[in-house]
Amino acid sequence: MAAVIYTLCALTSGLCTGLLARAYVRFRSRLLLWSAISFLGLTLNNIALWIDKIILPEADLSSVRNAIALIAMLILIYGLVWESE
Repeated sequence: MAAVIYTLCALTSGLCTGLLARAYVRFRSRLLLWSAISFLGLTLNNIALWIDKIILPEADLSSVRNAIALIAMLILIYGLVWESE
C-alpha cells in the first residue's frame, strides 16, 4: 500500500510541475516559472522517497531527500520575494 501512495504522490507532483510549466509558457509569468522549478524539486523529492522506501529500504536517503526539499522550498521563497519587488 505504501508503494501505491508514494507513486501517486510522485505522479501528482509531476503533474503539477507540468501544469505550472505549461502555464508559464502560455502566460510568461515569472512566478509560474519559480513555482514550476520548485515543484520539479518536490517531484524529485518524491522520487527519492520512493527509491528510499521501495527500492533501497536498507539505505537511509533521508538527508538527500531533505536537501532536495530544502532547495525546492528555497527556490520558491526566492521566487516569491523576487516577484514581490
